[in-house]
Amino acid sequence: MGQPLPLSDVCPLGSARPSGSVQTKLQEQQMKKIVTWILIADGAQARVLEHTGPGKGLATVKGLDWSIEPLQSQDINSDRPGRAHSTVGRSAMGPKVDPVEHREAEFLRSVAAVLDRKALEGAFDRLVIAAAPPALGNLRKFLSDHAKKAVVAELDKDLTNLPTQNIDRHLDGIIAV
Repeated sequence: MGQPLPLSDVCPLGSARPSGSVQTKLQEQQMKKIVTWILIADGAQARVLEHTGPGKGLATVKGLDWSIEPLQSQDINSDRPGRAHSTVGRSAMGPKVDPVEHREAEFLRSVAAVLDRKALEGAFDRLVIAAAPPALGNLRKFLSDHAKKAVVAELDKDLTNLPTQNIDRHLDGIIAV
């Protein structure tokens, strides 16, 4: 008989022990932190927070906060609507698209484009979206399929005016902050 095997080389019956390089890869995968991004948005401002695990809190992702000056329809449509003549009579012509809604939609389209690019780069594993209901609807339309696959939760709440330290209570049951 030879020498007894060290305990580190003994495997339970029916299990196989991975070789060194395979074992190293498995350990790296198990140790890789899961990065969750939380998008907080409305039609005029947005920011991305990052969560890397329970008890780690939320951190603002540098360079991923945006805002546009909110405008009211009267700020954009300062002129009265034009007049149209028809066989029935005269009537006012209004804009076909609300300029404020259009501006906010374009803002959210640009936010979605950045998230799409970051998703393709592998910057995050999971995405939570907390947005005012109209903004949430636009984001659903504008996000790519690849980014949509990362979405694990949506909150139809406008949290844009809350400080980062107060957002965690709204994420209860979604992520362990």
